[in-house]
Amino acid sequence: MKIAVIGAGQFGPTFANLWKLHPDVDEVWITDRVPGRAEAAAEKLGLDGVFANAEEAINSDVDGVAVITQRWLHHETVIPALENGKHVYCAVPMGITVDEIKRTCELVEQTGLTYMMGETSWYYPQTIYARKAIANGEFGRIFYAEGDYVHDMDNGFYAAYQYSGGENWKQTASYPPMLYPTHGLGGVLGAWPTHLTSVSTIGVHDDRGDGVFDKDVSLWGNDFSNMSSLYETADGGVVRHNEFRRVGHPGKANESRYRYYGTEGVMEQATTGTSRTTRDDYEDITELMLTNERHLPLGVEVEGLDPELLHSFVSGTSRVHDRSRLPKEYEGAPNGHEGSHHYLADDFVKAMKAGKQPPINAWVAARLTIPGIVALESARQGGARLPIPDLGDCPLEILDTNA
Repeated sequence: MKIAVIGAGQFGPTFANLWKLHPDVDEVWITDRVPGRAEAAAEKLGLDGVFANAEEAINSDVDGVAVITQRWLHHETVIPALENGKHVYCAVPMGITVDEIKRTCELVEQTGLTYMMGETSWYYPQTIYARKAIANGEFGRIFYAEGDYVHDMDNGFYAAYQYSGGENWKQTASYPPMLYPTHGLGGVLGAWPTHLTSVSTIGVHDDRGDGVFDKDVSLWGNDFSNMSSLYETADGGVVRHNEFRRVGHPGKANESRYRYYGTEGVMEQATTGTSRTTRDDYEDITELMLTNERHLPLGVEVEGLDPELLHSFVSGTSRVHDRSRLPKEYEGAPNGHEGSHHYLADDFVKAMKAGKQPPINAWVAARLTIPGIVALESARQGGARLPIPDLGDCPLEILDTNA
C-alpha cells in the first residue's frame, strides 16, 4: 500500500515515520504548502517522494491519504480524496460544521472506503482501562462522566499558531475551544458506549487583551477562551465537558483527564494520579497509567516547537497498553500522546488492508465532533439547551483490534 501525508508541519512527519516503518506499507509520500518542509521531512525520514500539493497527491496512485493540516481546513481535502477513491486518515476534528460531517459519512457509506479520525485519547491508558472495566460491568451502570481538555495558550499554543498561521496567526489562534472537542470527549465516549443527545454550554469571555480571542480579530468572531458544557446521554446519563485555554495548569501534566461514575464503582483521573473506588474501598492505580516517557529523536526537527508541547511527541506505552497487536517494527520507534500514536497508525493500515472501518470510524468521529459544534452555538445563545443531531452507528463492518 501507498500513503500520502498531506501536511509536513509538527505532526505529519511523526506519522509518516510510523507508516514508513509499517510492514504493510510499501511507499510513503508527503506534501506541504510551505516550501521546503516536505522536502526536509522526506530526506530525513527516507520517504519515497514529495508531491507538489494536495491535489497531486489525491490524483496519484496512492491508496490512502493522511490529512494532517490546520484543524479548520480538513474538509477541503477529505471530501475530494474520498470522491477520488482514496482511503482517508484525518487529524482531529472531523469537521467544523454538521454538513461537512454528514457529507463525509455519506461518501464513506457509498464507497466503502476506510475513513479514520486520529483521536489520540481513544488509546490513552485511562480510556483503555475504563473501556474494559465498563464493558465487563465492573462499575455497574455508568450514569455520569467528565472529560476535560485543559491546555493553556501559554503552554505551546502561541508558538504552534505562529508556526502554522504566519503573520496573521491571531486570526486563527482564536479558534473556538468547543470546535476542538474530541480530546475532551474522546476518553468519555471511548469508554462509555453511548452518545450525546443535548447540550447546554457557558462560554467565558476572554479579557487578556492581546488580540487573541478578540471578536474583531478572530476569523470566527470568537472571544470565548474557556467553555464548559453539560450533556445528556442517550441512555439517560450526564456528561460534563471542559475546554480551557486560559488556565493555570502545567503543560507537562495530563491535559486530557477523565472521570467515570457508576452505581458500583468510580474511576477518577486528576493531575497527580488516577484512582478506582467502590463504596467500600479505594485503590491508587496511577502506576498502571504511566507511559514511561522516552525522549527519542523524531527524525525531523520540529522548527518553532515550544518545549511545552514536547510531551506530545515523547511518550512510551503503559502497562495497560497491549503491544502484542503492533508490528515488531514499532518497538523503540518514536511515539506520542500517552502511547497512542503507534495504535492510530496501525489501525489505519489494518483497516485499509482488511477493507473495513477502524474503531474511530466516521460515525464514531461524528459523535465526538458534532456535540462540540452544537455546544458552541449553545454558548452563543447564552447557554440554551440544544438538541444534538446523531448520524447513528457505523453501517459498515468494523475492524476488531481488541483494544
